[in-house]
Amino acid sequence: MAGAGGPEMAAVAGAALDNWVEDAAVVGLWEVLKHYRWFKARFDRMLAEVKAFRPEVLLLIDYPGFNLRFSAAVRRECPEIRQVYYISPQVWAWNKRRIPKMVELLDEMLCLFPFEQPLFAAAGLPTTFVGHPLVDELDEQRRLQLAREEQLVGLFPGSREREVARLFPVMIAAATRLLAWHPQLRFEAPAASPKLGALMRHLARQSQLGEHLTVTSGGSHALMQRAGCGVIASGTATLEAAYFGLPYCLTYKVAWPTYLIGRLLVRLKHIGLVNILAGAEVVEEFIQADAAAAPIAAALQRFLQDPAQGARLQAQLADTAAKLGGTGAHERAARAVAAWLTPA
Repeated sequence: MAGAGGPEMAAVAGAALDNWVEDAAVVGLWEVLKHYRWFKARFDRMLAEVKAFRPEVLLLIDYPGFNLRFSAAVRRECPEIRQVYYISPQVWAWNKRRIPKMVELLDEMLCLFPFEQPLFAAAGLPTTFVGHPLVDELDEQRRLQLAREEQLVGLFPGSREREVARLFPVMIAAATRLLAWHPQLRFEAPAASPKLGALMRHLARQSQLGEHLTVTSGGSHALMQRAGCGVIASGTATLEAAYFGLPYCLTYKVAWPTYLIGRLLVRLKHIGLVNILAGAEVVEEFIQADAAAAPIAAALQRFLQDPAQGARLQAQLADTAAKLGGTGAHERAARAVAAWLTPA
């Protein structure tokens, strides 16, 4: 076994795996273009490694901007290698015209959301709905003894430096408005890494929130179960919050060139995963110019003023989270990949 991935994969595979996730965590077209030379060098190096290693199966996980191009290069250079894609690229959101090309490249698609399977299967790509691996992780993190603290507001600015730099100041400004309205409120923001924690604490010190805002090292899942409400950067954390029943609103900002190009490509009414999964706006979305302190503070204030609104949203979130499937997604995915291996 050999490949490239993150720290948890490296812990299993050891020196055979290149841990590159943090360096590769770049979001948006504009940001990718600025790092083009770095990505090109890694692409060429990884392709050479595949040609030398000649695996029976190439497992591509998420990261479509890189992996779909890499898949095409491997199919061209090593056509005998079976290719399985785990975590479907969200072409249903931005470019369904790429699906026929994926049919040519891939041997099987393993998808996380139930609405993805018929889309790929209808195009002729063998597809298996394995469920979302988050369910396993979150099931272990569920703490039934935690009670909600109605005066605690969670701020979840994301797990990437650029996200935090753009969104955490907005969240702090919204919290400042809320504190002026209700001086007894407390705010907590979990940092996804020590590096992000340093940035978030620096921004917190520049605010007027003082001891009312605490930046923690991790602990996002516990906070989602303790807080009375919260604001969350668009992404996987919104599914986590739905699973834990946290009433929240969603926000996101990217570089303006990325946003304008995205508006031309994305065909979805909503960007939040919970709203896409539900097929309706379950949680409020504040995107780009709307990602401002005043509307976010107003949305959170409605939760704080009206507990019944939060209770209604919790019921909707529970119904939506149930669509993620049961536990065992990784095991189902592993069995699907193993089925392509030649028996020993």
